[in-house]
Amino acid sequence: MKTLLDTHGRTVNYLRLSVTDRCNLRCTYCHSTESFIPHEQILRYEEMEEIINLFVKLGVQKLRFTGGEPFVRQGFTDFLQRIRDRHPKLAMRITTNGVLTAPYVKLLNELKVTVNLSLDTLQADKFKKITGRDHFHDVLKTLDALIEEQVPFKLNAVALKGVNDDELPQFLELATRYPLDMRFIEFMPIGDKTAWTEDNVWTSSSILESTKKIVDLEPLNHNSSTDGPATMYKIVGGAGRFGFISPITNHYCSTCNRLRVTSEGMLRTCLYDDTEYSLRTILRDESLSPENKENALLELLESALKNKPIGADLLKERSPCNAVARRTMFSIGG
Repeated sequence: MKTLLDTHGRTVNYLRLSVTDRCNLRCTYCHSTESFIPHEQILRYEEMEEIINLFVKLGVQKLRFTGGEPFVRQGFTDFLQRIRDRHPKLAMRITTNGVLTAPYVKLLNELKVTVNLSLDTLQADKFKKITGRDHFHDVLKTLDALIEEQVPFKLNAVALKGVNDDELPQFLELATRYPLDMRFIEFMPIGDKTAWTEDNVWTSSSILESTKKIVDLEPLNHNSSTDGPATMYKIVGGAGRFGFISPITNHYCSTCNRLRVTSEGMLRTCLYDDTEYSLRTILRDESLSPENKENALLELLESALKNKPIGADLLKERSPCNAVARRTMFSIGG
C-alpha cells in the first residue's frame, strides 16, 4: 500500500485524532461562542479504529489523541487499550489539560502512552482567569503523578504576553528540578472571537532572550521523532529541557508530517486551512463493502494530499486582525 506523500514532497507519518470537542475548561485562547458538535455527528470509537487501522497501513508511526479534553469522553481508556493491543509498536501520545488525568497515569505508563500536559500558569488565581474554571489543584495532582510514575511527558504552556510571561523563572525552576520538557508555544490566531491579538503574542525570540538571563542553555540537535517542531535546549545543571514551538515567527511547514481528523470525522491537511474532507460520510455509507469503503477513503486521502498547503503562506495572506482558521482549537483538535 502507498505511503502518504503530498505534492510538496512531504511524507505524512503522524496523525492527530480528536476524540471529542467537549472540554471541562474554557480557555480564553481556545474557546469562543462556537457551539459544541452534536453528539450524533461525533465519530464512534469503532469508526476511529477504522481510521487508525488504515493510517497505520499507510505508514503512520505516531498517533496523538486530542480534544477538547480526551478524558471527558466516556470509555476513552478502554479505547486506548484496544489501540495498543492492535498496534503494539505505534507511538501513542495524548494531549490533556490534566484535570481528570491523575487516576489514569499508571495506566498510561503501562500502555506506553506519552503525555503532553497543558498548563499555562503556576498560579491558582491566574489559572481560573485563563481557563474560566477552578481546577488548578487537580492539574497539579496530574503533574505530581506523572513525575512520581516517571511517565515521559512534556509540559506545554501557551506563551501569552502580559499574562504568563512574568512566570518564566518558575517554569524554568520546574524544568531544572524535574526530568521534563518545558515548552512554550506561540499564541496562534486560530478561531473567530478568541482572545488572540498581535499584542499578546509572546515570541520565541523574546522567550529565549529572557531565559538566557535566568539559566544556562546548551543547544540540542533536533530529533523530529521526539521533539516534533520544537526547538529544544538542555538546561545546564538541570534535570530537564527547555524549548519552544514557533508557528508564528519561525514556521516549520516545510517539514510538516501530519494530518488531523476532527472528532466528527473531518480530515484537515493543515491547521491553518479550513478546507475539510469528510471521512465520516464514507465510514457511515452502508452501501459500501469493506473493500470499497477502504478504496473510497484512499481516494479521498489522495485528493486531500494533492491540496495540502504550506500553512505559512496562508498565515501571510490573512489580515492582521483576523484569524487564519475560523474553527476554534477545541473544535479542530488541539
